[in-house]
Amino acid sequence: MTALTLSTAGAATLRADALVVGVAKGSKGPVLAPGAEAVDTAFDGKLATVLEALGATGAEGEVTKLPAPDGLKVPVVIAAGLGSVPEKDGAYDAEALRRAAGSAARVLAGSKKAGFALPLASAGDAGAIAEGALLGAYAFTAYQGGEDKLAPKGKKNGNGVKPPLGEVALLGGKPRDKAFKAAVERATAVTEEINRARDLINTPPNDLYPESFAAVATAAGKEHGIKVQVLDEKALVKGGFGGLLGVGQGSSHGPRLVKLAYTHPKAEKTLALVGKGITYDSGGISLKPAGHNETMKCDMSGAAAVFAAVVAAARLGLRVNVTGWLALAENMPSGNATRPGDVLRMYSGKTVEVLNTDAEGRLVLADALTRASEEKPDAIVDVATLTGAMVLALGNRTFGIMANDDAFRTSIHEIAEEVGEASWPMPLPADLRKGMDSPTADIANMGERMGGGLVAGLFLQEFVGEGITWAHLDIAGPAFHEGAPYGYTPKGGTGSAVRTLVGLAERTAAGDLG
Repeated sequence: MTALTLSTAGAATLRADALVVGVAKGSKGPVLAPGAEAVDTAFDGKLATVLEALGATGAEGEVTKLPAPDGLKVPVVIAAGLGSVPEKDGAYDAEALRRAAGSAARVLAGSKKAGFALPLASAGDAGAIAEGALLGAYAFTAYQGGEDKLAPKGKKNGNGVKPPLGEVALLGGKPRDKAFKAAVERATAVTEEINRARDLINTPPNDLYPESFAAVATAAGKEHGIKVQVLDEKALVKGGFGGLLGVGQGSSHGPRLVKLAYTHPKAEKTLALVGKGITYDSGGISLKPAGHNETMKCDMSGAAAVFAAVVAAARLGLRVNVTGWLALAENMPSGNATRPGDVLRMYSGKTVEVLNTDAEGRLVLADALTRASEEKPDAIVDVATLTGAMVLALGNRTFGIMANDDAFRTSIHEIAEEVGEASWPMPLPADLRKGMDSPTADIANMGERMGGGLVAGLFLQEFVGEGITWAHLDIAGPAFHEGAPYGYTPKGGTGSAVRTLVGLAERTAAGDLG
């Protein structure tokens, strides 16, 4: 993991491989951001002019490298774009700082240490820069760089991937200030858990399946004082978890339901988080077409987010009880697999006619939602890569929020915006429920094609306990990024929704959700 420190060194005296400064997009060209003063002095006051000559504009995501002049102890200066110059108070918003720090950290892969002299006026700024840098420095290299025994002299495999930046030194911070220290410690804990979620999402499905995922959760529970309970196939059969069993019965890797319980002795509220954990989704008998299978190791991103959020809450010692439910199964076609037309009896007692085995996430979530409801939490939030329809509606970078309570949905949307995760409130139109009527069972797992993401939300709502506030996050778009990295977002698993869930836990602990 990349190390992070609040440094008392000045930009001109720091010894490191590189120094990062901020540059904004002004009306007449690039404008240096606060923190770049010493570097500008070393450039005889002409840093902005040099950057403009190199084609830099200060636009968000832009990174410009240039050799450092005499007067600096670093060999390289990196100017990271912050976007437009702030109109009010000259303060850059947290997301601009996160993205600039993340972009710089990505290009610094292979470096041992870099100083970040981005605008840092408050503890909140320090936290944002720390988050961006630590998320941007992420790299998944677990399956690269092994020794090739057939090559001469033990030549290593791999495609030249560089290790992540070794150390981030935040300049301009206050190491002895409690607020600054707390902000950096929080950022470190949360980003480490986000990166753990990314690792899980990126792990190939031959190594990550329900049993092995449960083992990871159990180990983390022991490390952080979280109680973990794992229901294996026998326990699921005994308990009547027909949704989990129906989805998982086509695989040689049996399903699991994992409960993680973080409790605080002074907590007044309890949150239940439920995550879809399909460790590989072939579509089952309703097989996905060619070209749609290759990234389906990411279909457990919801469970990864829930797992990471519970561990982060424990590490932060939040004054709230947080229970995570990981609904884990592998959806495979075989002679034992559930068929279209089969009827499953769910944990709730309701029967579901399976019209499409590729609508399996809602089946495992339904069982977990019912089980979570039995404990009467103050609120339940489920997280899932649930529908392609949500991607069509909101694109690849925004997740949808549905809820049975408008105020709760609004609060989650506000939290997501605050922490830098793009989201949008979505409705649950009652008229779409009729499309799931079944002549055979209580409900079908499919309804109208149009508004499919909303239909899935309506299905889940059927399995939430009466009187319990509930929200559903469909992260199908932003959970797995297939394009080129940008900002602090890598290619592959992103850890989408972790920051929102942690923010929700923090707000609940503070008593701000009523």
